[in-house]
Amino acid sequence: PEVAKIAAAILKRHGRIDILVNSAGINLPKRNFRNVSVDGWDQIVAINLSGMFYCCHAVLPAMRERKEGLVINVSSWAGRYASTLTGPGYNATKHAVVALTESLNMEEGANGIRATSILPGEVATPILEKRPVPPPAHERARMLQAEDLGRTILFIATLPARACVNEIVISPTWNRFYVGGLESPKS
Repeated sequence: PEVAKIAAAILKRHGRIDILVNSAGINLPKRNFRNVSVDGWDQIVAINLSGMFYCCHAVLPAMRERKEGLVINVSSWAGRYASTLTGPGYNATKHAVVALTESLNMEEGANGIRATSILPGEVATPILEKRPVPPPAHERARMLQAEDLGRTILFIATLPARACVNEIVISPTWNRFYVGGLESPKS
């Protein structure tokens, strides 16, 4: 994949890769079993799961060689708590990201490589526009913001190499999964 070329270019220019932050994800408006297409399913798996694997695969050799590295995979609240709102493709891929991260720790910890899954609740990002009913501005203001995840990533990245944060579940204080307001569309 293209990411192998990108990793090679980074290594050529900088001589090392210290950290990989995998933060990509999509969902579809037609996301439930009754209306998701096979092509839609394949697209979710390709981006949400395979893309993360390809990026990890591209940087691991250089990290192994140095006996040090950090991989941060941004999963989702749906990676721990499945929901009909997010649909089976998103739920399955985000659960798989958590398993991928755990597998990295099991296999690569002895090589000095650490991996973390971040499982954020609702974050006010453009992916919300893909929802069957996008949340209004006043609800987005209560959600986690991109900078909240940035601070979480910085916290993990600045810990000493002896410390591995395996997983962080982070949610808005006004968590609509708890207080209500998240309904699954019926069509």
